[in-house]
Amino acid sequence: MALAGVPRVARPFRTAQYRILAAALALSLLGGGVWLVALVWQVIGIGGGPADLSLVATAPAIGLVLAVLFGGVAADRIPQKRILVAVEGAKTVVVGVTAVLSSAGALELWHLVIIAFLLGVADGFFYPAYSAILPSILPAEDLLAANGFEGVLRPALMQAAGPAAASFAIALASPAAAFAVITVSQVAAVATLVFLHPQQVRRDLASASTAGAAGGALRSVFADLVGGFRYMLRTPWLLSTLLFASILVLLIMGPIEVLLPFAVRDQTGGGAAEFALALGAFGVGGAAGSLLVASVPLPRRYLTVMILLWGAGCLPLAIIGMTSSLWLMVVALFVVGFAFSAATVIWGTLLQRRVPPELLGRVSSLDFFVSLAFMPISMALAGSVGQVLGLPLTYAIAGAVPVVLAVVAIVAARLYRDELRHPLRVVDEGTETSVADIDTH
Repeated sequence: MALAGVPRVARPFRTAQYRILAAALALSLLGGGVWLVALVWQVIGIGGGPADLSLVATAPAIGLVLAVLFGGVAADRIPQKRILVAVEGAKTVVVGVTAVLSSAGALELWHLVIIAFLLGVADGFFYPAYSAILPSILPAEDLLAANGFEGVLRPALMQAAGPAAASFAIALASPAAAFAVITVSQVAAVATLVFLHPQQVRRDLASASTAGAAGGALRSVFADLVGGFRYMLRTPWLLSTLLFASILVLLIMGPIEVLLPFAVRDQTGGGAAEFALALGAFGVGGAAGSLLVASVPLPRRYLTVMILLWGAGCLPLAIIGMTSSLWLMVVALFVVGFAFSAATVIWGTLLQRRVPPELLGRVSSLDFFVSLAFMPISMALAGSVGQVLGLPLTYAIAGAVPVVLAVVAIVAARLYRDELRHPLRVVDEGTETSVADIDTH
């Protein structure tokens, strides 16, 4: 159908069900942004220090890693609307209890650790379900734009609007008020999701039920997990990308998350404000990259473009280790954020278009699991590596090695052939159509 005059990035919003899903996601992300700031000031308010904050901040990542593979199994077995409503409802209760305890002055550090862990578990079920339901309510040609919109929404709400709302609530009252804001946001998200139409699970559940009856529920879940891993190992484009992405996370997340404050301080003489500016540039770049990819057709050489964006996009990191100019750091981080998010939008779209529907939840959960599993390792190693090698060499490695790995991944897995065998063509006034959306091998 001709869509002249309708911007590509806006096309998903023609679908009423997507508008509902997007609104619920926005409300949830807004609450997540408020949580990031409220948590810090609550820990400080109960007398906690950096070590305490680190403990609480690590808890949700642990919860997510432990839950996300099972969240993928659930997303392939249970109607995703039920999962989304249940998860957002559970988060509402958990954060509501946090607000009550905080206002009563009864909140302790161990409470926050458990609460943060539970929120991480909830996210472990939310994201596979969200990834699996999106192709059920949108045509294939709108998935790239929808993923791009999410890429814009995440930094806008979690790094800008959410923290701003939290700061206002804390300045006006207390961290308890910020937790109350999250609770209201979560209630609104649940109320919005109620209007989402139930979607059929795109899988033959009869065989899964038979397996469960024969071997028990636990064996059935284990069989589903094995099925996801088996598909990953037998699908070269998926396996090579996940291996490349895991090494990429190991190489760059530590330098960005751990070493950047020291680079800003030692090389530019900057403080907290300058660090916030540099980190903000990464987020703004990510939003810009997501918006651009959402506004153009999927490239014909989509695998090559995606891998090169991730690999070559890291090159500006080398500048951070060599420059004493804050503005050069800001520009470098903008470019890295731009390339990283642009590639991530393509990646999310490829999962939704090429993975068989009955496996999408589990494969999406594998994606989250691999990425998150290496992130804490990178952050743990960054300090020691930076101290031994020095910041210039550490950032040079983080900038240069991903380029080499990108070329190796493209050539070794023959991605340049795979993308031509499974084209996602563009026809008639910018509307995409797929010749072979589902990868069967």
